[in-house]
Amino acid sequence: MTTIRPGRGMFGYERALARAGLAPIAGADEAGRGACAGPLVAAAVILSDARSRRIDGLRDSKQLTPAARRRLHDEILEKAESVAWVRVEPAECDRLGMHQANLQALRRALLRLDTSAQFVLTDGFAVSGLGVPGLAMWKGDQVAACVAAASIVAKVTRDRIMADYEGQYPGYDFAVHKGYCTTLHQSRLDALGPSAIHRWCFDNVVRAASRVAAP
Repeated sequence: MTTIRPGRGMFGYERALARAGLAPIAGADEAGRGACAGPLVAAAVILSDARSRRIDGLRDSKQLTPAARRRLHDEILEKAESVAWVRVEPAECDRLGMHQANLQALRRALLRLDTSAQFVLTDGFAVSGLGVPGLAMWKGDQVAACVAAASIVAKVTRDRIMADYEGQYPGYDFAVHKGYCTTLHQSRLDALGPSAIHRWCFDNVVRAASRVAAP
């Protein structure tokens, strides 16, 4: 039996699973599930077990400053065994619904890894169809290093995508709020109506379209 004791740090799960012969271990997480504009981005990461490629400071991307996220993102790409990410566009999010879009994104990212994982840790939701065992973890990005690394890659990648949309859709301030349902975003949405990258599965987008269309 493999036991994972509290207080073993962010690498405790990976170490315990490796001792059980289940390495390499992949972690997966997403960014943008709660946004009403822009793509959903999911990432998957297999960290190296080499001491020279250890990455210190991994934690939930939301607990890091933007500068720290960017630094760790670059270090993950340099030192991890394998990294992959995918984007699910707003139209597909609308067609699938956000829960299914989230599962699809996590699955696609994990299957895109160029190293085959023997065990998968995912944040929040169990992902089927991977051909290997896995564990869905509540707040996995706060307790497992590979999931934290995936959360950082997904967050930094999506933030950059949304910043790029600033020039394509002027006036929405996508570089500021990144498509999340903030007061600033809602004010722009109410004034301009939905853009081509807004998600119609969100009620606030539908309401804003109705207000703009009203005489």
